[in-house]
Amino acid sequence: MEELLDQVLKEIKPSEEERELVERVKGEVKGIAKEIIAVFEYNVEPYFVGSLAKDTYLSGDHDIDLFLAFPLEVPLGELREKGLELAKAIGEKLGKYEIAYAEHPYVRAFYRGFKVDLVPCYSVRNWRDVRTAVDRSILHTEWVLRHLNGRNDEVRLLKRFFKGIDVYGSEIYVKGFSGYLTELLIIKYGSFLEVLENHDFMLRQKIIDLEGWLKKEPEVAMKTVKREADADVPLIIIDPVDPRRNVASALSWERFGIFYFKAKQFLEKPSRNFFFPRQKQKRDYKKLLREKGTKLVTLLFEKPDLIDDLLLPQLEKSAKGFMKALELRGFKVFEAHWGYKNKAFIMLEVDRTEKPRIEIKPGPEFFTERGLRFYSKNQKVWIRGKRLYSEKVVRESIVDVIRDLLEKNQVSLGKQVREHIMQADILINFVPPELSDEAYLFLSREKWNLKG
Repeated sequence: MEELLDQVLKEIKPSEEERELVERVKGEVKGIAKEIIAVFEYNVEPYFVGSLAKDTYLSGDHDIDLFLAFPLEVPLGELREKGLELAKAIGEKLGKYEIAYAEHPYVRAFYRGFKVDLVPCYSVRNWRDVRTAVDRSILHTEWVLRHLNGRNDEVRLLKRFFKGIDVYGSEIYVKGFSGYLTELLIIKYGSFLEVLENHDFMLRQKIIDLEGWLKKEPEVAMKTVKREADADVPLIIIDPVDPRRNVASALSWERFGIFYFKAKQFLEKPSRNFFFPRQKQKRDYKKLLREKGTKLVTLLFEKPDLIDDLLLPQLEKSAKGFMKALELRGFKVFEAHWGYKNKAFIMLEVDRTEKPRIEIKPGPEFFTERGLRFYSKNQKVWIRGKRLYSEKVVRESIVDVIRDLLEKNQVSLGKQVREHIMQADILINFVPPELSDEAYLFLSREKWNLKG
């Protein structure tokens, strides 16, 4: 085991040359930021936060987070306006940049091959000063630096393990373990292996309170615990810098469940594949469909110009909307998948693409010539008043049902993808070549298979 972890660490730990490059680029970025701040004559202090600031980053993962801290007396509206103005000026000086959005706009710049996030925030000294979600980041960095005590490589191992089993990232479209949560787990349990050995205890214990907020601020901390317990989250880790926040609030049961099983598997049979998974074997999705006897429905549409943080949650909402709406119309939907390549897509695995539907057809008065023809052409015929009626079975296509659901606004869709989905091509048992691997991994469940 020790030999395996040493080998993995050699691959994921930055070399001295890499560290020197990172520090040099950080220094240049900070120098440019200070230069622009001086031009604007703002009372702003730049701070590095995140894994580069805490030395918990993996080799090759060089995203720089530079926070631009404004004094607390600056009104929020002014911070957003001036902060974005300042970040854009720094981004322009660095080179290429784009505007991204979280609680408020920030700038994502690109400098010498590094991605640099320039984020306006408040300069806070404790949790009572926090006004926006990003304000805690400076406090997070300081707290981890005080408590990590040289266990940086343990964080690296756990982070690479999380990435390898596909549970890393707190983004809304991932719902996994954040970098900060990874660091807190190492601080709590001591090492990579001890985190894995406590995977079951973690679930039973439920609440982790590293800073003792339940004693220092019992009313505030218990309110957090109750709120999160009511939300049925798998884990509650009271933020060491803010008793109002659960660091694991974004973690889903699905992602925790993957970690739960993979931790057991690793401890029973350690392998580098947990850190560096082999590429999933892909086969013919059409053959798989024939073997399973199910059908694949794919909606293919133009990808909206949105960042993943906005696009993927809306695709997820839309896919689940189709699942629910089609179930109500009599189709069994086994699973859904969504994402984008050249175009955005929603895949649905269903039991059938056609279903019988009874249609009642009103006819003419029974004593007319037309009535006699109606009587002779139809099998089930009855009289209501003077008129004839018949019943017939029609085959209802899932394509027509989807079009009908969309026209009648009977599918819950993401707001910013609605118009694109309305124009979607609907493919049956066929996807473009660039989606063939996605289709196979989806239909085979290899994308999520816990035993794979």
